[in-house]
Amino acid sequence: MAQTHTLAFEIGVEEIPAFDLHAAADQLQGMVPAAFDAARIPYGSFAVRTSPRRIIVMAYDVADATEALMEEHRGPAAKIAFDEAGKPTKAAIGFARGKGLAPEDLERREVGGVEYVFATKSVPAVPVIDLLPTVLTGFIEDLKWPRSQRWAAYREYFVRPVRWILALLDDAVIPLRFANLTSGNVSWGHRVLAPGPHEVATAADLLDVVRSEYVVPSEAEREEIIRAGVARIEEETGLAAELPAKTLLEVVNLSEYPQPLLGSFDEEFLRVPEEIIVDAMLMHQRYFPLYDADHALTNKFVIVSNGDPRCAATIVDGNERVVRARLDDAKFFYEEDLKQPLEAYVEKLDQVVFQESLGTVRAKALRLQRLARFLGREAGLPAADAADLERAAYLCKADLVTNAVIEFTSVQGVMGSYYAAAAGETPQVARAIGQHYQPRFAGDAAPDSTVGKLVAFADKLDTICGLFAVRQGPTGSSDPFGLRRGAIGIVGMLDAGLPVSLGSSVDESLAAFADQGIVFDAAAARAAVIDFFATRTKVILRDRGAAADAVDSVLATGVAEPAIVCSRVRALEAARTQSPEVMGNLAIAYARANNLRDASLGTEVDPALFGGVESSLDDAVAAAAEAVPQALSAHDYPAALRQLAALRGPIDAFFDEVRVMDDDVALRANRLRLLNKFVAVFTGVADFGKLAKRA
Repeated sequence: MAQTHTLAFEIGVEEIPAFDLHAAADQLQGMVPAAFDAARIPYGSFAVRTSPRRIIVMAYDVADATEALMEEHRGPAAKIAFDEAGKPTKAAIGFARGKGLAPEDLERREVGGVEYVFATKSVPAVPVIDLLPTVLTGFIEDLKWPRSQRWAAYREYFVRPVRWILALLDDAVIPLRFANLTSGNVSWGHRVLAPGPHEVATAADLLDVVRSEYVVPSEAEREEIIRAGVARIEEETGLAAELPAKTLLEVVNLSEYPQPLLGSFDEEFLRVPEEIIVDAMLMHQRYFPLYDADHALTNKFVIVSNGDPRCAATIVDGNERVVRARLDDAKFFYEEDLKQPLEAYVEKLDQVVFQESLGTVRAKALRLQRLARFLGREAGLPAADAADLERAAYLCKADLVTNAVIEFTSVQGVMGSYYAAAAGETPQVARAIGQHYQPRFAGDAAPDSTVGKLVAFADKLDTICGLFAVRQGPTGSSDPFGLRRGAIGIVGMLDAGLPVSLGSSVDESLAAFADQGIVFDAAAARAAVIDFFATRTKVILRDRGAAADAVDSVLATGVAEPAIVCSRVRALEAARTQSPEVMGNLAIAYARANNLRDASLGTEVDPALFGGVESSLDDAVAAAAEAVPQALSAHDYPAALRQLAALRGPIDAFFDEVRVMDDDVALRANRLRLLNKFVAVFTGVADFGKLAKRA
């Protein structure tokens, strides 16, 4: 049995950004087997390991050499490859050259009664160690980073400066160079606890050497250590930690030798709004807050140290002093902000540009106030709620210029809610301000009141309409203002029953921009916004599992209101599942009529030319033409579908007994008009031609 080997490859770098490191490990899971297969390197298994200062690829049961191969390729037919004199043609010469052979090396064989030329080429075995330098260098050069850099005078790029390269096949060093570094058998340990260098005798020893030098070279293992340490602290204190996935992933990839420790801050800071404290700990310092049994924030928190365990007390003290300084700032900013009512900050919004062509945030606040007034009427709100809606829309951006939000940006809106309550605004106004950025993403909760939803709706719609008005809508993957997220939020709220019209709201929003002196093509902007929402609605429905043809058939009717589109698509999908016979009748009835109709003739029929089945069909169409719009007005889409399905019998009888394309021109035209009239009943419901193949 051929001997196999262990491969160890380590790229040592300055600290890699946490999320970039996680993404690189994911990339390598696909890159490693692809590179080995492309080089025809036999191996048993591989593993990718990482820490903030290293990326490791281990491969096991790597063969001595690639397998020798006899490659065989079939080329053109012999009659094309050789002329009548038996000389090779351009086809044969080109085929042979492509395979590294001369035309006389080609073989002729018969396959299925046809003679072809074949190129047979022997590929010898190659020592794997000769292939590995190119493969391993590719792992460095081919990794994709959000941002790379050069350092010193080197031309090579990487996410951070590369400081060492270890490359071993068992105990043999694999020679490669990158950024003036030569590979070797030396690794480096924890920056503080065991910096190194540390010699690695053989590839199989690398992970053990790294671990012995206070580095945990596994993201999953570091997470397990952190979770276990947090659980220990929870048990000791009787408190519960909050471990948001994003922050946890970042902390896992910030430490090579993680040690969870307990810290605390002065209880007086608990008088500061909880959101600021949590923001200071999670977002700024990557600490995990601890809560009591009632889920009230406490003055305790978890630190994840990457230092010397013997210095735990010093590490905790240093981190507590950092938190104390941050919270002291937060307390000062909060108390300073409370010295003025929230409304006093609105005027200062003139100092903040919303968008270069759309003016300041204060101009946006005035537009929101106007749009909110319109939405209150549109939704039929009681006077008190309408007043709260307008007030919340006017004040919702005011906290952007407060000290606390300038320092802790993630609490915008939330701080406005606190300041509104402190200034004596109604609870509904304060709550709507605090929630008006919701929903922030698909699946996020919407505001919990109609007033809050309408403020959120107005804010998102104003941004979307404004950016489209000045031709700054999203393109490709670029969406700096989050218009797609905003549209998803709006569609979700409308689909959940928010009692306003998207179309009329878009008109009001665009009018507000025009009245502020912003010049744009209103008709083009409106069309672009409506199309943008139609596309978002389609994407949302597809993500929910709706069939593409069901969505397309509803959108083809020109319906622009997302709530109506969503309800109709759900009804079509339900009918397909629960009443396949209804959908079958609909599709067949529509298809038979639509295939023959002539739209240019119109729908004015002459009853005097009708026979019995024609009169019956005309009566059934007239009844449906009255019942279907009533069902649609009542948003009873299933009833509309049933009314249309009932036309199957009359249209079948019509086709069974009547020759539509009669020799009598008058009869033929009248029957075609009747079919036009029949199809017209369907047009406001869905384009059933798109469903016919699925039915």
